[in-house]
Amino acid sequence: MIIDIVIPTDQREGTQSSIGRWLKNVGDSVKQNEPIVEIHTDKVTLEVASPATGRLSEILAPVGKEIVLSDTLGRIDVGAALEVGSGATGKEVATVAAAVADRTVGSASLPAGHLSPAVRALAKKLSIDLGTIKGTGAGGRITAQDVERAASAGQMGAVSGKAAQVVAPKSSAAKAAVGTKRRPHSPMRKSIAAHMVESVTKAPHVTSVFDCDFSAVLADKKARDKEFSAAGVKLTVTAYLVHAAAQALRAVPEVNSRWHDDALELLDEVHIGVAAAVEESQGGGAGLVVPVVRDADRLSLLEIARVLQDLSARARSNQLKSAELSGATFSISNHGVGGSLFAAPIIIPQPQSAILGVGKVEKRIVVTEEHGVERFGVTPMGYVTLTIDHRALDGFTANAFLRAFTGNLQQLG
Repeated sequence: MIIDIVIPTDQREGTQSSIGRWLKNVGDSVKQNEPIVEIHTDKVTLEVASPATGRLSEILAPVGKEIVLSDTLGRIDVGAALEVGSGATGKEVATVAAAVADRTVGSASLPAGHLSPAVRALAKKLSIDLGTIKGTGAGGRITAQDVERAASAGQMGAVSGKAAQVVAPKSSAAKAAVGTKRRPHSPMRKSIAAHMVESVTKAPHVTSVFDCDFSAVLADKKARDKEFSAAGVKLTVTAYLVHAAAQALRAVPEVNSRWHDDALELLDEVHIGVAAAVEESQGGGAGLVVPVVRDADRLSLLEIARVLQDLSARARSNQLKSAELSGATFSISNHGVGGSLFAAPIIIPQPQSAILGVGKVEKRIVVTEEHGVERFGVTPMGYVTLTIDHRALDGFTANAFLRAFTGNLQQLG
């Protein structure tokens, strides 16, 4: 009557995973499909649902533990749920759940049912006397977190009848200098670091820079804000960037490509990734995800704005699926939303051949010429860059793309 908790096949996002937090304690009742544990991957945070109705009898993977897809995270005691269905009292059900959760309790200092095998193993590893710990779990149950807190507090205890001194787990954090602190890398941060190193060591990066007049974009946006709002969509400058880039990729198809040692692969589909900053949970700091607008060249401005609105909202709440973060053929970093004027080179997401960067739009004094007469004017301007893999593309192609891109933005209407 015991069912293992594993990561479902359709939720196996990313390549690196660790336990973020348990949403239930050992002994808690759970319902089938109820979220029970959060998993952090190198791409997203996902919730694993309970495979059955019953009680959480064991936690085998504590918070922070790196896991592989085949690992058993914990176990559900279905028998406890059956007892509920047979008309047993709450006290009797709790007794059954406790017995199932701790069939092999061998500690004389604790009442049966207050320990799971995982907790006993952790206590043995850290040399903690479980008889000195007050459990914070359901019904006073001792959890893995209770044991870890005891270890951090430097408790002394006896394990298997032999006195032993608690030795705190060794970690690089203990080596931090006085006045500093070390924050462990999250799977997302590790993945970003690995991908950045791979890209810069594999591809020679070269950046071209254009100055773009955003007058037409801002005027068009102002004129169409109410129209889009009535359709339930917020119109953003980013939507214009995606639309203009998609058309520029059609005009200069070499940029929508992948490098191979024997050929340049020109891609028929235009899938544009848009970099978005997100807050990593569990104190991991800010991270970066790149949700993908698929078939962007076939979408209207309204359709692109609607897709971006949906992706952005779900990116902030860590609800994006792996499929929505992969498959981009070209990427845009709208770093100007954070106040940046210029960034180069922006690291290319492999195996793409280029990435577009757009800086902050700000009013500048610009010299224009009309009918041979030069004039000064205040114009909203922004720097746009195209960083290319110089194996696949050259400066001539990069400039051709930027001319098409800026032309699309400056000739609206």
